[in-house]
Amino acid sequence: MKKKFLLILSALFLLLLGACSSSSTNSSGAKSEAEGTEGTETEETSEKQEVVFWHAMSGDLETVLNDIVADFNESQDNIEVKPVFQGTYEEALTKFNTVAGTEDAPTIMQTFEVGTKYMIDSGHVQPVQKFIDEENYDTSQWDKNISNYYTVDGEQYSMPFNSSTPVLIYNKDAFKEAGLDPEKAPMTYSELKDAAKKLTKADGGETSQYGFSILNYGWFFEEMLAEQGGHYVDNENGRSGNATKATFNDELGLNVFNLISDMYNEGTFYNVGQNWDDMRAAFQSGKMTMYLDSSAGVKTIVDNADFEVGVSYLPIPDDAERNGVIIGGASVWMSSGIDEEKQKAAWEFMKYLTTPEVQADWHVKTGYFAINPAAYEQDVVKQEWEKYPQLKVTVDQLRDTKTNTATQGALISVFPESRQKVVTAMENLYQGMDPKEALDQAAEETNRALEVANKKQGN
Repeated sequence: MKKKFLLILSALFLLLLGACSSSSTNSSGAKSEAEGTEGTETEETSEKQEVVFWHAMSGDLETVLNDIVADFNESQDNIEVKPVFQGTYEEALTKFNTVAGTEDAPTIMQTFEVGTKYMIDSGHVQPVQKFIDEENYDTSQWDKNISNYYTVDGEQYSMPFNSSTPVLIYNKDAFKEAGLDPEKAPMTYSELKDAAKKLTKADGGETSQYGFSILNYGWFFEEMLAEQGGHYVDNENGRSGNATKATFNDELGLNVFNLISDMYNEGTFYNVGQNWDDMRAAFQSGKMTMYLDSSAGVKTIVDNADFEVGVSYLPIPDDAERNGVIIGGASVWMSSGIDEEKQKAAWEFMKYLTTPEVQADWHVKTGYFAINPAAYEQDVVKQEWEKYPQLKVTVDQLRDTKTNTATQGALISVFPESRQKVVTAMENLYQGMDPKEALDQAAEETNRALEVANKKQGN
């Protein structure tokens, strides 16, 4: 009996030894990754939830984003986020349209702000409100003026991520030379016009330095309209119901077009075209001394200028009440129709993105706003603001923004198309077209696009 017991014990020991050996080698006998050999996936890794993240961040922005994703992946053992660059916002949206609702759809994707209505109408997104409600997640930690854009009828559709607003950027050295106070940027249209006249240098038919410029880009028009409390479309900017017609060709919109037309005819406004790089190069070379730019571009401008750069709020008409700015940039959306465990994993990553530490890192490295204002209390941000006080001005303008349907931004599915109509209208000003006629034309073309879109949606 004792001999039989010893034989059984020996057999069990050999089985245990074999099991231990197989756990440290793969089918070819190589050691596992856990013991330092690359190229072998552990059982733990194979069980991770994969979150495919489509984005439109290129260049340095992509590097920063990839670093954030890598940090998240290393912070836990259950989720693997895979960032995939998909080109511009427009290109990414087109690609999403081809795979939405299929197994090839990304778990989450980044879409620019004017794609909001399109994403909602697609029927292929899972509003993050579901997860907010399920765990009673506190969204009050998010900046209200940012998250409001992506909130419709009280429902949070996407998570704000890279957000920016326009600001006035000016050459402080040129201000001093022209006898202007470099610490007092123009805050009204009349002050802007007066300063531009003093800053413009013309000799005969040649102008070597212009006072002011705005890129031919619809976003800047939308912002200058909202600053006055103006709506881009009816039904409270499409927030109380589907927009049916453009309203940007009202008196408030005309204020903006008249400003551009007047200054261009006075010779103080520089037609910089539609290219962002050309615009910034013109400022850095001294061709123009004041212009509107994205808050996300401030650091780069400061770093590359041979003069002191000032940053200020957007100017408003003299008799207007300052409302504030609409958030620009993009947010992160979750696909519907995918495995719920993947959605939950994506939500964990989304929450990670909004933590103060991550948002502080994102803010100082990119210039985008922190979605979570607690990030501004981080030491890394305080140190950055000491070096770049201009960044704080961009945050102050956002904080001073009033919450209303004007600053919340318009919701229309044909926004990209409408923006191009406004661009054409701006360019028509330089050809001598009457501001009212140019603006009305853009509004009429937007109305036709809205009519077609609403018919498709069955509205």
